Amino acid sequence: MAGFGWFWKAMGSSATANQKKSKTIVGEADKAAERLAAATDADIVDIARSCIGDDEERTIEDAPLLLAAVREAASRTLGMRPFDVQLQGALRMLVGDVVEMATGEGKTLVGAMTAVGYGLQGRRVHVITVNSFLAGRDESWMGPLLDFFGLTHGAVAEEAGPDERREVYRRDVVFGAVNEIGFDVLRDQLITRRRDAVRTPADVAVIDEADSVMVDEALVPLVLAGSEPGAGPSGRITDLVRRMEEDRDFTVSGDRRNVFLTEAGAEFVERALGIDSLYAEDAGDVLSQVNVALHAQHLLVRDVHYLVRDGAVALIDNSRGRVAELQRWPDGLQAAVEAKEGLTVTDGGRILDQITIQALLGLYPRKCGMTGTAVAASDQLRQFYDLSVSVIDPNVPTRRFDEADHVYVTAEERDAAVIDHIVEVQATGQPVLVGTQDVAASEELADALVLRGVECNVLNAKNHEVEAAVIAEAGRPGRVTVSTQMAGRGTDIRLGGPDGEPGQPEHDKVVELGGLHVVGVGRFRSARLDNQLRGRAGRQGDPGSTVFFVSLEDDMVSVGGVGEELTAEPEQDGRLGQKKVLQFIDHCQRVTEGQMLDIHATTWKYNKLIADQRAIVNARRDRVLDTEAAWEDLSYHDVEKAGALQAQGIDHAVLVQAAREIMLHHLDHEWSDHLAYLDDVRESIHLRAIARESPIDEFHRLSIAAFGELAERAVALARETFSDATITEEGVDLDGLGLHKPSATWTYMVNDNPLNSTGGSVMGSIASIFR
Repeated sequence: MAGFGWFWKAMGSSATANQKKSKTIVGEADKAAERLAAATDADIVDIARSCIGDDEERTIEDAPLLLAAVREAASRTLGMRPFDVQLQGALRMLVGDVVEMATGEGKTLVGAMTAVGYGLQGRRVHVITVNSFLAGRDESWMGPLLDFFGLTHGAVAEEAGPDERREVYRRDVVFGAVNEIGFDVLRDQLITRRRDAVRTPADVAVIDEADSVMVDEALVPLVLAGSEPGAGPSGRITDLVRRMEEDRDFTVSGDRRNVFLTEAGAEFVERALGIDSLYAEDAGDVLSQVNVALHAQHLLVRDVHYLVRDGAVALIDNSRGRVAELQRWPDGLQAAVEAKEGLTVTDGGRILDQITIQALLGLYPRKCGMTGTAVAASDQLRQFYDLSVSVIDPNVPTRRFDEADHVYVTAEERDAAVIDHIVEVQATGQPVLVGTQDVAASEELADALVLRGVECNVLNAKNHEVEAAVIAEAGRPGRVTVSTQMAGRGTDIRLGGPDGEPGQPEHDKVVELGGLHVVGVGRFRSARLDNQLRGRAGRQGDPGSTVFFVSLEDDMVSVGGVGEELTAEPEQDGRLGQKKVLQFIDHCQRVTEGQMLDIHATTWKYNKLIADQRAIVNARRDRVLDTEAAWEDLSYHDVEKAGALQAQGIDHAVLVQAAREIMLHHLDHEWSDHLAYLDDVRESIHLRAIARESPIDEFHRLSIAAFGELAERAVALARETFSDATITEEGVDLDGLGLHKPSATWTYMVNDNPLNSTGGSVMGSIASIFR
């Protein structure tokens, strides 16, 4: 077959890439099928490897033949013959695009074929997923295909220790959740011996559910914190806050994102605590504790923003409807919620390091991805990752019917209509999947359905461990599944049940009834999230239908419709069916989408500077880790101490490592202090806007000035420590000088809009991400 050296240039990687070229190349792959069918397994591998050039870049020179070989291997190892559209998806990802493929089109196989293509080029690949369950499932499922081509593979499990992780990262193809990989990067940036690093850098990131990982998750940086005694509100202050009355002692903003202490409230606290003024210097941090307790009491809602399980507070990841494992709130807020719930108040924490998803993915020279809703996120993917989107047509045209929204004035009317609708549809035997905004809403709806005689499965952050099994059953006749919006992504809903196929009685019955019916309770702030829910119906040409129930009291409408007026007359059943009402709902959603994009852009500007500074610190860390620079500096500045240590006969390698640990301790501690300083700057940055200064410019000015002294200060402290420390054949005793490492680490749920110029405290900004 003719060579395809022209392939790379012809394919390009633009949003307007000609899909006809992709189909032509896949058509060429079809012509090779008969030839490959008679080949041995070894021949298939040799043919695939022959498609890779021997130039430095090891580019793909014969894409059609490579695709044909991978298709044949998938048929032999997985019993799955990839559709043409799946080959097109893999082709576009090998170019470096994010592909949009409908739910049920087999993106897992597309990702595995892409990994094979890159793996054969000698590139190490990380297949990045939204959670560890999917990472483990996909690695196990697609493993035989990777084995066929001699590619080693593994998955990063949540419970895996450093040694196991280290071994997995050395393999050719690694499957892992984005947070697991991110925290491994952060922990590796705290090591004092190079051999303790667990992560081996990779060349390519193949990102599953790319919009969720690269857009939704990118709003909240991954932050590693270490245990440190913290100042949460005392039990007495929590009790005082419970006795306060809204509109007298405090006020809550209309969007319930900020709470403000009134003058009467301040006097109430002062009388109760016997202090002259909350604002006096000798009042300590009482004012801060009161504000934090007010936020915990009135802005953070149990079963919406967090759960209480096993005697502890567990945060809920707003974008996925799942428990955010090992995450805490900063600034005393975690302790405030624990006090509010009557739980044991845990220590606070010190931020050790942080990284955004953008910075994490920036570590990969090449990126590509796949999702069912990429087009709606194309602006963000292009702006923040320089990635283009390719739309892959479904293998079988969709037959899903998306009904116009049912809009009501109040949430109460909306909920009553939702329940009536579900009861009516379920009575026909058609399966129903209901998407809610949060845990509390899912449970309230399920309870109301039970009272109407409808049994349902509830899937939310409280039982996310079984989500794949529950969601797979959602296509059975008469089944009603109530779920937070993101639950079950990555798991197919087959009509008739997990093994449903045409010809089986339950499958055919559901098809006759119209397929899966999806009901959305409230529209989300992004049409993309709505479309993710809609996409659960109409899998691979199956019939299906969707409808959303909306009220004018919904969060998306109240935020996006601020300052707008709408006049409409409800129909007899309370529904607002006028066209202008539907247009108003769409307008509100476009506004909130714009707000989210602005927040994302602002967050990126802020974190870009931190990432640049972190890169400078990393370069210094690498020099200390990989050379004797620390020993050379410290021994030069205290020749007498260095000579005494050498005279004692202490091994030179021990002295080098002792110096390294001293230098790295102070460098890491200064970096942690720098992050804390930047957090303080964020709290007051809105005051710069009031003074007509640009918040982002002022933040840059302050942070750059502070960073300039960081390394010099770290070196000066390291020299003092070297002179004072006890160093023996066992190493350096830093604990003896009170220089302790954190005994535990966790991640923080942090502010998504650090440079908000509209005023308000950082606590208000933190609370806002949970609305």
